[in-house]
Amino acid sequence: QVQLVESGGGLVQAGDSLRLSCAASGRTFSYYAMGWFRQAPGKEREFVAAISRSGTNTGYAGSVKGRFTISRDNAKNTMYLQMNSLKSEDTAVYYCAAAPRSNYYYISGDDQGYDAWGQGTQVTSPQ
Repeated sequence: QVQLVESGGGLVQAGDSLRLSCAASGRTFSYYAMGWFRQAPGKEREFVAAISRSGTNTGYAGSVKGRFTISRDNAKNTMYLQMNSLKSEDTAVYYCAAAPRSNYYYISGDDQGYDAWGQGTQVTSPQ
């Protein structure tokens, strides 16, 4: 199974930008569709963004579309989440997740489809 480690979280002001990274090890990174999820205090985990094995297909939650960009570098075994125009409602622990798929273009916003998760990184954007 692939191991995932997130980094890049922190405390930022509303309107600022932040880039999260998810480093993968243990298995061939390009075999996995990837996703970002987040969980705010007292709320359920929710989908943020997903990217296919090749990086060709991406998908976003409506709340972040136009502000966040997901990308990956298979040569570096790393996925990224560029977050711009951060809002207080973006405050959460952000998790990356991996789903092994034969379909080269597969993406999913369903957390049940992912079988490997990182430990999470905190993003805080106070009001």
